[in-house]
Amino acid sequence: MTDLDERIAAVLRERAEGETDTHRLLLASRARGRRRQLRRRAATGTALALVGVLGFVGVAGTDLGGLPGRLPWTAATPGVAAPVPPRADGVPGVAQRPDLVGTDPGVLHLGVDPSQARYLGWAVHRSSQVESIQFSVGGGRPVRVEVSRSAQAIKELRIDGVPIQQAVVRLTFDGAVRQFGGKAGGLVKAWQPVPGLYARASTLGGDQSALAEAVDAIRWDEARRCGGPLRLSALPAGTTMSACSVDVTAYPGGLSVSFTLQREPSAVMWVRLLYGAQIGESTTESNHAVGGRPAYLYPDGTKLELLGIPKAHLTAEFGSPLPGMDPPEGHPGFTAADATSVLAGTQVAKDLTDPDTWE
Repeated sequence: MTDLDERIAAVLRERAEGETDTHRLLLASRARGRRRQLRRRAATGTALALVGVLGFVGVAGTDLGGLPGRLPWTAATPGVAAPVPPRADGVPGVAQRPDLVGTDPGVLHLGVDPSQARYLGWAVHRSSQVESIQFSVGGGRPVRVEVSRSAQAIKELRIDGVPIQQAVVRLTFDGAVRQFGGKAGGLVKAWQPVPGLYARASTLGGDQSALAEAVDAIRWDEARRCGGPLRLSALPAGTTMSACSVDVTAYPGGLSVSFTLQREPSAVMWVRLLYGAQIGESTTESNHAVGGRPAYLYPDGTKLELLGIPKAHLTAEFGSPLPGMDPPEGHPGFTAADATSVLAGTQVAKDLTDPDTWE
């Protein structure tokens, strides 16, 4: 999550009432973000080195559900039914086609029974070939399930929420439930739900019966669309989607959707939809147009926002390999024109608090 998103999330957590004009925070935090980027550049040496860092983060940083910027085990709002990702009609689940896992960041090839479990988030990462869902059963502790066609990919995943030295757990895919991390840890189970597919279920604390109940709620014979209330229908030439993640932990008070777009060898663009019930009406004046709609191109020229979405920010942040960094010589990053075409092709649900409009 960017520094900007962190500041927005902090305000949403701190304010229980009233409205917040997050554009003031966005503009004020650009300088701070720039300083952080400069420190990062000094630490890594070159922009090309950062490409490697990005690849590592895709496996070890946001892979566990791809839900950055919050404690990954935060409980859902009590008494509020969380949304269910829309079905991907005509797409088989992992029970029928385990070979499809991780191949399409726009599709999640497993789900949970909404009558038993509450979705907290889900994600697909093509680089690590990992799909994940986070959910809770009966208001209990959140459980995260990750699946991959690669046993090694599952073994390399860290478990968030525990100290770094305890975050990597030795796995044997025999279905046994094991403890990890001592008092700060929890329970983990690794198994093969179908031939050719490897899975891990983990939870902080809890007991074995609760973990078993959560695993029973998984549905292996369905596929769902990852983007939830957001769809991308136009990508620049040579661009592919590499990751998708959705966080509905705070739903209906807030949610976030993130897509990562890449173009070889090092261009990266992040498209994010951030909704918050406390986000006030924007007072930012348009200085750009996206498909005939008002938009705002930020002063440093690496972020574009489509205006006019109530209580939400829809942005495309671009650069190579990170916004604000110099691209490798001869390999330009994404441009404002690229971001314009992507945002022009976005489809946002009519009501972000009504999953029936997400189809």
